[in-house]
Amino acid sequence: MAQPPIREVGFIGLGVMGLPMAINLVRAGVHVTAYSRSPSPVELFVRAGGTGASSIEQAARDKDCVVMMLPDTPDVERVLLTPGGVVESARRGTVVLDMSTISPLATRRFAATLRTHGLDLVDAPVSGGQTGAENATLSIMVGGSDTAFARVHPILEMLGKTIVHIGDSGAGQVAKACNQLIVSVTIEAVAEALTLAQAAGVSPRRTREALLGGFAASRVLEVHGQRMLDANFQPGFRARLHLKDAEIVLETSRHLTLDLPAAGVARAALQRLVDAGGGDQDHSALVTTIENARFPFTDPA
Repeated sequence: MAQPPIREVGFIGLGVMGLPMAINLVRAGVHVTAYSRSPSPVELFVRAGGTGASSIEQAARDKDCVVMMLPDTPDVERVLLTPGGVVESARRGTVVLDMSTISPLATRRFAATLRTHGLDLVDAPVSGGQTGAENATLSIMVGGSDTAFARVHPILEMLGKTIVHIGDSGAGQVAKACNQLIVSVTIEAVAEALTLAQAAGVSPRRTREALLGGFAASRVLEVHGQRMLDANFQPGFRARLHLKDAEIVLETSRHLTLDLPAAGVARAALQRLVDAGGGDQDHSALVTTIENARFPFTDPA
């Protein structure tokens, strides 16, 4: 039986990522009703042509799809399950599209709960940062049933360029955890490499230039390496949020009885940065926590 098309969308969470994503849906011709705890982003959304909501219930009621873009697992649980939340407010047959980055274990639990209420949960965390959200070029990692994925695919195409259905519920969050593990470990490696170059009396800038032409080349070395050289730690992606993601990686690995040593190193580095007051800096500021580093970088005379 063919599933009805998505015409009415609720959007919950208008943060740095959520606001441009919701606006892109409006620009693509979707009728979107959005809610956020802070009124100012809702006002910006309304100015961009969307419809504002004063509650989660209003955003979720009578919608074909409810999109969530929230900071952490407890936020998603609250929006879904508290009185007046999505589960209580959405009609049967609604697809809940969670684009937050949260625990895969919790996601599977939420999906099972939603099924008992006649709702489908699709987890679809993203990579690409604020720029990707603004330009609708996000990479989207999707978990959920084939039927639910097919139904939300037109919405995802309005938000991203690379859309991969990984598997059943929670699979998108597992893929995002893998993404965050690679990024955090690579940022730490780039920070250590540039520090090593400077300590040895070699130009960090020229070292980075040379490495970009070889097997060590990466997007992290290109973008975050330059941020380190310029001491530009305006976020970007905040270190405190990456610390949350690193904890998700380790929670998942413990559940699977896996030992991931590099994940522990990266998590500890992020914790040092947050403890030092750098939680709202870009995660490339990991370079500032390396012991005995001479920072900011200067080329030898």
